[in-house]
Amino acid sequence: MSRLKKLFKKDRNKLVVFITAGFPKKESTEDLVLQAIEGGADMIEIGIPFSDPQADGPIIQKASEIALSNGISLSVIFDQVRSIRKKTDIPIALMGYYNPILAYGIDNFLNDCKTSQIDGIILPDLPLDEGTFFCEKAKSVNISPILLVAPNTSNERIKLISKLSQDLIYAVSILGITGGDMSSKENLKKYLLRVKDNSECPFIVGFGINSSDDVEWFNNYSDGAVVGSAILKKVLNDPTNKPVYNFVKNLKGRTK
Repeated sequence: MSRLKKLFKKDRNKLVVFITAGFPKKESTEDLVLQAIEGGADMIEIGIPFSDPQADGPIIQKASEIALSNGISLSVIFDQVRSIRKKTDIPIALMGYYNPILAYGIDNFLNDCKTSQIDGIILPDLPLDEGTFFCEKAKSVNISPILLVAPNTSNERIKLISKLSQDLIYAVSILGITGGDMSSKENLKKYLLRVKDNSECPFIVGFGINSSDDVEWFNNYSDGAVVGSAILKKVLNDPTNKPVYNFVKNLKGRTK
């Protein structure tokens, strides 16, 4: 059984932590990931920096800009994940945009995902018509494609996306960019219940989750909450004194 399947079979809430690779320094990825794990993260998303991040808010855009200026690249990220894998068995997903993967070569990308023991791939801008091809290729090497749904996704499309993903889907909590304000809780609740009713697999929720209160609320209606911008903001403000560990430990207290 895959690491993702094992995690989401457990009857408890989960905290997923997003870290931008190569931020604030090129070599920071491993340290921040291990801080998150020490703080209690159940799963890690490692962001692949991109020069045109359409879905990312200002914090993640800034982190990506810094990481790219540091010289981070996909090949370096894979080496960093291989090093992280020697220290932890936690599920790790890569999150990025489709163009850099096309430039890298889909087969090369998936092969490096496999050899570095990546568990899943999240591509916010993956067109669904191309998604079937990519998903099948990923699953053929035991990499879980984690597709996205949003508040305006129809029930039929949620069903289709969950079938393509199989192991896990990612529910965007707002229509917009990461780190933004959430809409009314009542509308969010209806949306998340609709995802739950129509998805054949577990789902995590991200975009705009900034506090322990948010984490606690979203875990009532999903299989896990993703926190990214709020964590990277802590690193921007104070890269020393283990900012990720301290913040994740606080967030994790709300998922028990």
